[in-house]
Amino acid sequence: MYGFRSVMGMNGMVTSPHCIATTAGLEILQKGGNAVEAAIVVASVIAVTYPHMNGIGGDNFWLIFDSKDGQVKSLQACGASGIRCTPEAYRKKGYQDAIPFRGVLAANTVPGAVDGWYEAFKYSKNYLGGQFTFKELLEPAIRYAEEGYPVSRGQSVWTKNSLSALAAVLGEGPILKNFAEMFLKPSGANYSPGERFRAPKLAKTLRSVAEGGREAFYFGPIADQIASYMQEHGGMLTSGDFSAHQSRWDDALSIRYRAWRVFNSPPPTQGLSSLQILSILERYPIKEWGDNSVQYYHVMVEATKRAFQDRDAYLADPERYRVPIDMLLSHDHIREMADSIDMTYAMNMNHRSIAGDTVWMGTVDKSGNAVSLIQSTYFEFGSGVVAGDTGVLLQNRGSSFSLNQDAANVLEPRKRPFHTLNPAMALRDGVPELVYGTMGGEGQPQTQAAVLTRILDLKMDVQAALDAPRCLYGRTWGEENPALNVESRLDDNVVRGLTRLGHHVQVVNPWDDKMGHAQAIWIDHETKSMHGGADVRGDGIAAGI
Repeated sequence: MYGFRSVMGMNGMVTSPHCIATTAGLEILQKGGNAVEAAIVVASVIAVTYPHMNGIGGDNFWLIFDSKDGQVKSLQACGASGIRCTPEAYRKKGYQDAIPFRGVLAANTVPGAVDGWYEAFKYSKNYLGGQFTFKELLEPAIRYAEEGYPVSRGQSVWTKNSLSALAAVLGEGPILKNFAEMFLKPSGANYSPGERFRAPKLAKTLRSVAEGGREAFYFGPIADQIASYMQEHGGMLTSGDFSAHQSRWDDALSIRYRAWRVFNSPPPTQGLSSLQILSILERYPIKEWGDNSVQYYHVMVEATKRAFQDRDAYLADPERYRVPIDMLLSHDHIREMADSIDMTYAMNMNHRSIAGDTVWMGTVDKSGNAVSLIQSTYFEFGSGVVAGDTGVLLQNRGSSFSLNQDAANVLEPRKRPFHTLNPAMALRDGVPELVYGTMGGEGQPQTQAAVLTRILDLKMDVQAALDAPRCLYGRTWGEENPALNVESRLDDNVVRGLTRLGHHVQVVNPWDDKMGHAQAIWIDHETKSMHGGADVRGDGIAAGI
């Protein structure tokens, strides 16, 4: 068994990839708050303390289990493209084949995170008896932005690693200068782990949002300043795009996986891919094989390849493109994909690789309410654009749009882009047993499958399941790598076996960031205890009461 045993609690559990965010959420539970209120605190604090992975200028997606009605709600707080965003507009600016990944033209979708927090807050008030005001829930984030917090290892490393890439794209102009003023010392030096980092401009924006709610962000001075900055530098977004934004409540997708009902977010996310992989895996004897076997990794990768073929062909904004969800999750289609897996060789496949840096966080309260929440600015530091004096670092999620008119995910005005983000939750007998998720672009469905099968099929301790060696097919974290990446801790016999089957195996570091930062909460319904874990590849912790 790998690593330390999971953290345990009886009356609540919080996990996230940043320790300060976790403890801030736990404090809300200790004061009698519910899982949604705790999640809002975690999400807003981590938007301050983990700025390379997420922020107020990004999107978020929620799964909320309401213990009163026994239902899982899906909240999609993702922004649409601006009214001026068309393939023709990009071609006039010299981009014929693809949208740039950085800069103002990459920031072409409205940030949805703030509206997600506020929609969740209203749900808490209206249905869960939430006792805190929106302002009270945002106070910890404001305090850390004003007074500062110790820089994490991840923030220090990824700021250093991202600077040269951003400079190459943004040039030595005002946009890079604004970024440097936000994330570097006045001397221009990088922050080292443990040094105090403050974000006073972001604190001012957060205080306006805390006092005025979502209206303060999407109407008035904040939206006007972001839009003016974008237009001044050749960007696409307008203040009208902000005022037109609205999050969507939708039916969560779900499948039956053995004794569990597994939920995930619907399109435009790749939640469908995560469910397809599990549906394929259900047809194989995972418990008999164990996770230290060639068969386990081979089937995991082959299921991923097949799910990604569907993802690349179909997933887009369902309000603009008909996504055949029922067919893609149908018994016949899953059986066809599962039957096509050959246990004697690996299928060759080319697919578009998708990067993405993200945070996932989970909360469970003493009443049994649960939240699975994921929040992101897409790439590390998103577009690299800090809009004026707002302290808002804008996402580059809209760079995933295609400029090909025949593509499902083609760029159109007021359209939501394809999203890698997909929070997950597994219920047994109608109540949550596993709340889980991860960051890592297209690694998310793969890591989710590994976490779920290890905890539910193989009955591993939560922290042990997160610590166990993982693999990643494709690419994440901005690398173009079609290989099957496996951590060096994986058994040599398994590595050799996968190579013999034709997988292009590449051995990477023992705790490689490529594998994502996963977290999970498992509820033991026999003992009524909660077990939480946080990925040691990240900077987070789990904490319970």
